[in-house]
Amino acid sequence: MIKNLKNTNTSPTGDSAGLLGEVEGVLQGHRDGHGFLIPDDGSSDIYLSSQETHAVMHGDRLRVRVMRFDKRGRPEGKVLEILERKKRPLIGRLLLESGIWLVAPEDRRMGQDILIPKNGIANATAGQVVAVELTEPPSLYSQPVGRVVEVLGEIDDPGMEIEIAVRKYDVPHRFSPDTLTQSAKLPEKLRAADLKHRIDLRDVPLVTIDGEDARDFDDAVYCEPFKQGRGKKAIEGWRLLVAIADVSHYVKPGEPLDADAYERATSVYFPRRVIPMLPEKLSNGLCSLNPYEDRLSMVCDMLVSSDGTVAAYQFYPAVICSHARFTYTEVAAILANTHGPEAAKRRDLVPHLLHLHEVYRALLAERHRRGAIDFETTETQIVCDDNGRIEKIIPRTRNDAHRLIEEAMLAANTCSADFIQSSKHHSLFRVHEGPTPEKRQTLQAYLRSLGIGMGISDDPTPREFQAIAQATKDRPDAQQIHTMLLRSMQQAIYTGTNSGHFGLAYPAYTHFTSPIRRYPDLLVHRVIKCLLGNKRYALDPAKMNVPQAPKRPGRPPPPNPADARNEAERWEVVGAHCSANERRADEASRDVEAWLKCRYMRDRLGEVFAGTVSAVTSFGLFVQLDELYVEGLVHITELGGEYYRFDEVRQELRGERTGIRYATGARVQVQVSRVDLDGRRIDFRLVRDDDEARALRNASGRPAGKSSAKPTARPPAKKRVPKTAVETLEEVRQTDRDVRKSRKEVITSLHPVKAAQQAAKRQASKASKKTATKAAPRKRR
Repeated sequence: MIKNLKNTNTSPTGDSAGLLGEVEGVLQGHRDGHGFLIPDDGSSDIYLSSQETHAVMHGDRLRVRVMRFDKRGRPEGKVLEILERKKRPLIGRLLLESGIWLVAPEDRRMGQDILIPKNGIANATAGQVVAVELTEPPSLYSQPVGRVVEVLGEIDDPGMEIEIAVRKYDVPHRFSPDTLTQSAKLPEKLRAADLKHRIDLRDVPLVTIDGEDARDFDDAVYCEPFKQGRGKKAIEGWRLLVAIADVSHYVKPGEPLDADAYERATSVYFPRRVIPMLPEKLSNGLCSLNPYEDRLSMVCDMLVSSDGTVAAYQFYPAVICSHARFTYTEVAAILANTHGPEAAKRRDLVPHLLHLHEVYRALLAERHRRGAIDFETTETQIVCDDNGRIEKIIPRTRNDAHRLIEEAMLAANTCSADFIQSSKHHSLFRVHEGPTPEKRQTLQAYLRSLGIGMGISDDPTPREFQAIAQATKDRPDAQQIHTMLLRSMQQAIYTGTNSGHFGLAYPAYTHFTSPIRRYPDLLVHRVIKCLLGNKRYALDPAKMNVPQAPKRPGRPPPPNPADARNEAERWEVVGAHCSANERRADEASRDVEAWLKCRYMRDRLGEVFAGTVSAVTSFGLFVQLDELYVEGLVHITELGGEYYRFDEVRQELRGERTGIRYATGARVQVQVSRVDLDGRRIDFRLVRDDDEARALRNASGRPAGKSSAKPTARPPAKKRVPKTAVETLEEVRQTDRDVRKSRKEVITSLHPVKAAQQAAKRQASKASKKTATKAAPRKRR
């Protein structure tokens, strides 16, 4: 108590809230019943016990008093006041239990089921997914009460997982009536007035290159050789044109279209469905650079020298006509064989594709010279059947066509950033900062633990990261090392203050190339247009009327929209809003993919697969299956009957008796043991090979490595798939019996004194019984 009194003014962690201090923030619930207050001032999260969260729900704004600090200096609080209830419908399944109707929320962070009166179920039936509006909030002595406001359908209906996700994460999915009315009034084709003050590039053979499943085309490219001047002043290279859909011509500030686009901030991509930022008439029609149709665009016209540097650039509005729609696969095939069947179909455009490939190689060489980070990661694509269920998951291979377009877009984005910054105008920059001091120290310790001679400096550069990636790319644990390099860096955000892009090694970077699906790109277009007309672009003050973005761990609190009084603060608010909605879209997409994967794996219970450990935590191993590209958890209790210690530096679990180690990148075999569809969780059980099983048996008798048996060659791993459900059940029961037995052995090894006492008691008991047995016959004589 005396120690706590000394910390009355400041917390042990140095945050602003000390003991008995009051803090305001938003509650982040936990599925186990407790929660954390995310303070508005950016200080450490405050733990709230399940008793404190009984009268509140996830998303409520609270005032909390810090009551104590735990041994690690983390604050624990008490709820003083509920400042604001989160007003939005909750999504869940309607259940009937013992004559009582209730809804189990889909978002487990809510913590409590919602009671529904008989007259509040509308026309819903038990088992259906519904949206519920609260009529009575929870209290210390009662559960929340609500009524059904929307019936979404059955849980197995095609696309239901998407309907749940968009409501669970508050993703706007319906355009306002005013937006639909304005969209309907837009012309079907370009008018003569639309072409005024634009450069006509319809004769230039610009082409689009996208994926096979792309529906909106917001960029077109063209390249030709270029040479200017003589002697030392001569410029030799390529002229690269990147034409981007001119969305700003149709979406004006203050109009309903702009209001809905700002609210969404980004398009959200799900398997087989997209929730667009703009209505379909714009995203797939007027603004999409469809082949053989006239379209308005903003053009970045660049001169790229032979060494890959951009020698000059200019921006201007234009009207273009795409001469072809290419896919990545088609372009890669043409570049690989210019005399093949794919090239024969596009004979007139093949030379232009070759010029694009030449400028790509020059830009790529310049990328390597400046030391940009380039990790080769495996991306996957979910292929669904007609019912919206996963049919298969396949790796998405990046080829030269992908990289060609990527380098062209990077060049245009850096030119837009340079143009805006040189004009000293406010805008949104895409900022990616390097590792924090804490993450830098963790990475340095990790590299040292692996014996890697290379390290990073106190002020690391992208070149250092790329050098480590290149030096370790042929190691068996290369994937593990590259993952740690990626995790050490911070997340990219939108902000009005330029701090450069660490990963790409750019001093300034913006997003200019996707205004159809990203609102920051639309704002950059507006700024460039105003600069071309010698004007200044001012943000609409109405855009400040948005909820405050949530605070992110390790970052300062986002600006409060109500406090944005000048132009710089307004850009910060808009950046925080766009960054938060980008993360919201990613979370919703991951939630849907996780549900689909759980549904996919539910039909594979009991099957055995080979996999790779993708992450190691104190509670177990995350394993990604080789064949299916699905990730699941092997809980630490499934690793065998001994104590495993988590080494945070090496990112591994190590058995104290056997010395068996599990680290990121390790190869294992697992059996699918459990699928929790509601919790979006897949559990695996480790399938051991003969060597590991022998080591565990030795550990239970005598120390591993002291066996008198001669070492034998390791037999090849066999895929042991149970033939029937009865065999699978018996195998599970046997494994559980083995685990219980090994746990007793672990307890014995961890408490030797207690074990010795119990052994002495057993010996004394045996001795007394033996004495009694010997004495009895003598009495009978």
